[in-house]
Amino acid sequence: MAASRTGFSLIEILVVLAIIAILAALIFPVFAAARGKARATKCMANLKQIGMAIEMYAADYDELYPFAKDAADEAVPQQWDALPYWQAWIPYMPRLHESLDPYIRNRELWHCPSDGGFDELEDSGYPMDARPTCYAKWGASYFYRTEIGFRFTASGNMVDPVATNLIFDGHGSWHGHGLICHEKRWNILYADGHVKTANVQQFDEAWATPIVSE
Repeated sequence: MAASRTGFSLIEILVVLAIIAILAALIFPVFAAARGKARATKCMANLKQIGMAIEMYAADYDELYPFAKDAADEAVPQQWDALPYWQAWIPYMPRLHESLDPYIRNRELWHCPSDGGFDELEDSGYPMDARPTCYAKWGASYFYRTEIGFRFTASGNMVDPVATNLIFDGHGSWHGHGLICHEKRWNILYADGHVKTANVQQFDEAWATPIVSE
């Protein structure tokens, strides 16, 4: 009588491990994408609520946007070397989140859940320490189009609020995606109050939108 088989051969074990590895390779990116999408959605909700706080601020200050700076202005004021009159104001300006503190009760609204920090102000060549996260280092994950504050812009005077970036992610890598290449994406609060995710072209277009008529 033949002996009963009680175990698996090495080949069978290797086949099972190979199948598990293939399944993991297929499933993990799906989980990662879903997690990234959830974080991006939370980030967009943060920006939407910050936008509501800005509306309340403007209602109290003759429709003016905050005269405030962001972390990039404070850490890298030399980016404003070509505009020394504005640059000279930076040390005396409050941070944006400080200006909006009376209208925002939850400080976590300034924290993008995908904020992974960075070491250089994006596309500038200037070093900037934003570790372990921009939020932890500077109190906010989001940057402000400070020119709006420098110009003492009122909401009714803006040329194209639908296309003008007001507040946005501190770095485009936080919400980038793609298994082969990493595409930069930014969540942007536009001056009319809507929020959307922008690719590089859309991000550049928002920056190119003039704030007021010259």
